[in-house]
Amino acid sequence: MTYTPPKVWTWDAENGGHFAKINRPIAGPTHEKELPVGQHPLQLYSQSTPNGVKVTVMLEELLALGHPGAEYDAWLTKIGDGMQFSSGFVDINPNSKIPALVDTTNGCRVFESGAILLYLAEKFNMFLSHDIKERTETLNWLFWLHGSAPYLGGGFGHFFSYAPEKFEYPINRFTMEAKRQLDVLDQNLAERQFLAGDNYTIADIATAPWYGALVKGLLYNAAEFLDVTRYKNVNRWANEIYARPAFQKGRMVNRNHGKPSERLEERHNASDFDNIPKACD
Repeated sequence: MTYTPPKVWTWDAENGGHFAKINRPIAGPTHEKELPVGQHPLQLYSQSTPNGVKVTVMLEELLALGHPGAEYDAWLTKIGDGMQFSSGFVDINPNSKIPALVDTTNGCRVFESGAILLYLAEKFNMFLSHDIKERTETLNWLFWLHGSAPYLGGGFGHFFSYAPEKFEYPINRFTMEAKRQLDVLDQNLAERQFLAGDNYTIADIATAPWYGALVKGLLYNAAEFLDVTRYKNVNRWANEIYARPAFQKGRMVNRNHGKPSERLEERHNASDFDNIPKACD
């Protein structure tokens, strides 16, 4: 049946599929609640979605390189429960999306995952070159990711995995776009080790939790449907990044689903990783 849009759209709170109870057409807090604050310089409020993983990976990479100022408290923000709509969270991010960061050393609030990566790269002088050409190429791919991922997540992922009904047109439309994006990455990585060249940068840290997870079968259960094995350069790149110890740690933080050996719901000290149950042989 063809849908005919009404003259003026009105919100049907029940017609939202998987995320109906948290999606709404207005901004602002739904309830009063202050955010917890820990002892470390950086306070992160997040969950281990691809956007959340970007930041915890970045912080673990910085700590692995010996930057004590990157110590952080990671507070689990359950977006399915609407915790991102608390008054405390909205004070940090008026857009009510994870992740959100507060730097207690200077009082900066930082929201939007790309902005957080850029902030941390500049604060610690890591993963972003000062050479104008190299820096610009890194930012090219960082901005590419933030322009492209909504088509993968809100487009393909939503209609393939989360929509209350499956419709041919949107699935075909966004499958085509997801595969085009994978081909863009694959052609780029045919001549480079990493997205921006020879060095691992914030572009890789931002992109691997999305497209790396996709080709590794960790996102939307769609690897076979998308025939991801054909993107050999993306797979090579993803395997290299996912093998990094800091990346593996970052993926665990603020994860509240999956195997107990792969999740750390909140992270307040490096020693918290020692308390994660070991995977069974």
